[in-house]
Amino acid sequence: MSTPFSLGNRDIWVIGGAGYLGQEVVKLLIELGATVLCADLPGKAQPAPNVTPADLDAADIPALEKFVVDQIAARGVPHGLVVMTYASTAKKFDELTAADFDHANHGNLTATFTLARAIGNAMAERGSGSLVLFSSMYGTVSTDPHIYEAPMNPNPVEYGVGKAGIQQLTRYLAVHYGKKGVRCNAISPGPFPNPSVQREEPAFIDRLSRKVPLGRVGQSPEIGGAVAFLLSDTSTFITGQNLAVDGGWTIW
Repeated sequence: MSTPFSLGNRDIWVIGGAGYLGQEVVKLLIELGATVLCADLPGKAQPAPNVTPADLDAADIPALEKFVVDQIAARGVPHGLVVMTYASTAKKFDELTAADFDHANHGNLTATFTLARAIGNAMAERGSGSLVLFSSMYGTVSTDPHIYEAPMNPNPVEYGVGKAGIQQLTRYLAVHYGKKGVRCNAISPGPFPNPSVQREEPAFIDRLSRKVPLGRVGQSPEIGGAVAFLLSDTSTFITGQNLAVDGGWTIW
């Protein structure tokens, strides 16, 4: 049965779709009727019904630009683009070099800008489309060092700076493409620690949970609904927004 959330007959590209959160996004989009191009680092994306895997290092700008041209030639202009890639050094603040900082934000910002502009321009020429970029709670607020007791390292500065930039990029693209029928929104996940961290660092998970108004960390299936909403016809008058999926983390 068709619903306002249906994505039937739509082709969605999910860049960074083979990760912990990306897999759940791809799964839900398929359930809602979309076909998906799932691109990630070499060897990560796997074939599945209605899913085409592709190898892509989004930080390699010439390869990224060629990827967009080749895929549009093969599949046409996508109805939606989801950019879930990120870059980080995981270094401590005083260990971070200027080159490290530049390299991370090349992957965080330059790659996202390049991809979103290339697809956004193609969507604008057609007159429709939805761009969904991924920021983070740490693009809105700073790290609470009390949560990151040893052996955990505080969330790295270059990651938060890059994710804050994604929010501003979202607003700019929303204005730039608005009258051409293309929307752009961002999603900011809160604490979604991967399964290995949840198993191996229960004290850290407890500290994270106590920071969240809902009293727990997020589970990977909880991210897909926000993505599907922003890609679907239920959100056609929403653009330039940053949707926090964080259990309330950023409200206090």
